[in-house]
Amino acid sequence: MRILIWGAGAIGGTLGAYLIRAGHDILFVDVVEEHVSKINQSGLEITGPVDEFTVEAAASLPQQLEEKYPIILLCTKAQHTEAASETLVKHLADDGYVMSVQNGLNELTIREIVGGDRTLGAFINFSADYHAPGKILFGGRGAVVVGELNGAITTRLEEIGAAFRDFDEDTIITKDLWGYLWGKEAYGAMLFVSALTNEPIADALADPSYRDLYIRAAQEILEVATQIGVEARGFNGFEPAAFVARDTDGINRSLDTLVAFNRVSAKTHSGIWRDLAVRKRRTEVVMYEPILAEGEKIGLDLPLTRRWIEMIREIEDGRRPQTISNLDELKADLP
Repeated sequence: MRILIWGAGAIGGTLGAYLIRAGHDILFVDVVEEHVSKINQSGLEITGPVDEFTVEAAASLPQQLEEKYPIILLCTKAQHTEAASETLVKHLADDGYVMSVQNGLNELTIREIVGGDRTLGAFINFSADYHAPGKILFGGRGAVVVGELNGAITTRLEEIGAAFRDFDEDTIITKDLWGYLWGKEAYGAMLFVSALTNEPIADALADPSYRDLYIRAAQEILEVATQIGVEARGFNGFEPAAFVARDTDGINRSLDTLVAFNRVSAKTHSGIWRDLAVRKRRTEVVMYEPILAEGEKIGLDLPLTRRWIEMIREIEDGRRPQTISNLDELKADLP
């Protein structure tokens, strides 16, 4: 398949390297000039416990791109979705589509720019990090799901699903993309709370002192999903149904499974933590703005969500350190 991958970082770089190795025609687009240059000069290197290989690859800065493509995989951070979509739309073939391979509900933004009939979505939970120009750590496998926004199983969906299976043979083609995306949003809330500290994901979720905080963070997101008629889907040990039902035993089993899942990954901390602690840049916290908006519409305040978002932004601005005491403060702020 001929595919343009917009964003050659952790997600796009890992996925694209496998697609190239499988024989697909891939061009990377990225805004980091050193990364683009390194890929063109010496290829894209995948490291880590899952696989070790380098592929010859072609990469371009956005302003250098001229052609149109039938498939564009948008793999940027959530906060760059609107700008990237407005730039890439002129490179999308008239009968082509954009697939969001990101964290968040970015399909909502993309469809406003390129059109709903030219937008597909994906849910991903594999572990990867951009480590240096031309080098991506693939820390561990996780769920991969692709779907149409309207739940249809189309020829184009089956074709891109087959291509994704060249990356992960267990890729799921779903009729319920939104269920998976909302499930990831709930799990992501727990990861954001963990990023207020310097604790690895597994240690954070295993700590009984703060487990109730992580549980409540997920439940607030799931309350919104439930109220708007979305049944969040589970993955890799995360079982939203237990959180919605307030099933204490089921919740603890789910968290214990998530702890075990994260313990075997070479990526010990979330990408959120890495953005804050290592790369010193903005996180994808904006991906929760649509959820806050939905909550307001239906009369849900989401006090914990609002507070941890505020804390994350304080860390981004250099006004708050990443420390376990943030969780004590967060607990004290709860009604």
